Amino acid sequence: MIRCNFARLLGERKLKISDVARDTGINRGTLTRLYYETAERVELEVLDRLCDYFGIDLPELIERVDSSAKTSESSEKQQS
Repeated sequence: MIRCNFARLLGERKLKISDVARDTGINRGTLTRLYYETAERVELEVLDRLCDYFGIDLPELIERVDSSAKTSESSEKQQS
C-alpha cells in the first residue's frame, strides 16, 4: 500500500490546501486527492514541486507501507 503524507505535512506546517495550490500552481483538486489519499496517479512534476515546496525528499511525501501494518492499525482503532 502507498501512503501519502501530504495531510500530515500540511498539519505540521499549519498550511491549507489553498495555500499550497496558490504557492505551487498545482491544481487544488489534485492536492485534495492527495490529502484524502484518493489519488490513483500523480504526475512526477507534481511530486517534484511538492518536495521542493516542503523542502523534503520523496520518501517523506510518499511511502510504501506493508499492507499487514495497515490491517493491524485498523484493528487497533476498532478496539479503542
